[in-house]
Amino acid sequence: MKYNLSIPHLSDDNRELKYISEAIENNNIGPVGRFMPEFEYAVKKLTSSKYVLGVVNGTSAIHLALLAMGITKYDDVLASTFTFIGSVAPVSYIGANPIFIDSEEGTWNLDPNLLEDYLKKTAKTPKALILTHLYGQPASMDDICMVCDRYNVTLIEDAAEAIGASYDDRQCGTFGTMGILSFNGNKLITTGGGGMLLSENKEYIEKASYYSTQAREPVMHYEHLNVGYNYRLSNLHAAVGLAQMEILNERIAARRRIFKTYEKEFANDSRIKLMPQHEKADGNRWLTTALFEGIDPMVLMKKLANQGIETRPLWKPMHMQPVFKDAERVVNGTSEKLFSKGLCLPSCSTMTDEDVRTVAAAIIGTLDISG
Repeated sequence: MKYNLSIPHLSDDNRELKYISEAIENNNIGPVGRFMPEFEYAVKKLTSSKYVLGVVNGTSAIHLALLAMGITKYDDVLASTFTFIGSVAPVSYIGANPIFIDSEEGTWNLDPNLLEDYLKKTAKTPKALILTHLYGQPASMDDICMVCDRYNVTLIEDAAEAIGASYDDRQCGTFGTMGILSFNGNKLITTGGGGMLLSENKEYIEKASYYSTQAREPVMHYEHLNVGYNYRLSNLHAAVGLAQMEILNERIAARRRIFKTYEKEFANDSRIKLMPQHEKADGNRWLTTALFEGIDPMVLMKKLANQGIETRPLWKPMHMQPVFKDAERVVNGTSEKLFSKGLCLPSCSTMTDEDVRTVAAAIIGTLDISG
């Protein structure tokens, strides 16, 4: 593809290579080395989180959050339905029951009114809510936090796509008891594969760290009272992560510029509707996403691919996934409509304004021909 959806964008001065070389020269390619604590500190500084833990990906971070909070088999866990499966698969890992909540039109994120409606009626209060900040755009945090507090539901924030995004000047991932970030290869910044767990609760982070290192007991030999996981991030990945954190603001600025350019190009076309943003939010615009009228998005995707333009469907809601066919859900049709009409557009931070205008013109031209 000439115009990619979202690919890694390394620093102009090759600092990733410099840091990796240092790690290799010092033979610090496992979990031990200077880059692990420095990477974690950089995330701690960005988010003002008291405690953080680097892990292999965002999904493992959610799994560890559930384990640290003592959520077990048969517990109920609420979750955004309009999300990537990695956000909710850990609920199944531990044998708990996912309950999917649909989206609101104003942000495309979880609908706080549906959430409260469910909690009013249920006889069994769920142990937690896993809330996704979709495509780097914050959810309606005032309302969601108020509902969680009112019904004593612990909030876990999936900010995998939302590093650097904020709501009311507070970083995504810091509203909940625990929050997670992702540094997957297609994210705004990347370690190739990695994640971070955030919390103000020291005990939870210590438990998560314990489970992330095979639940090894603090004795000289290998002693295990519990089954753990091999989830700790390597110093080599952290070296890349630290370099990427140092240019995070540049990457966020680029994604927001790309969105603004699309917004300008589509301003007079009623067939195209870009993802909205809450009035208190300042999203990172990881991916620019849009709804289209008058054309099947799968048809549009194929026609754009023939022009070297990569697009992707919006997330298929979890309550529509065959693997979760028996899961409880509270739906209003919003996420299904979004899935049926939407695409993610090329949003690489390497794109120039001219690149964006070229893609926008191709989209409008395809709609004109198809219409």
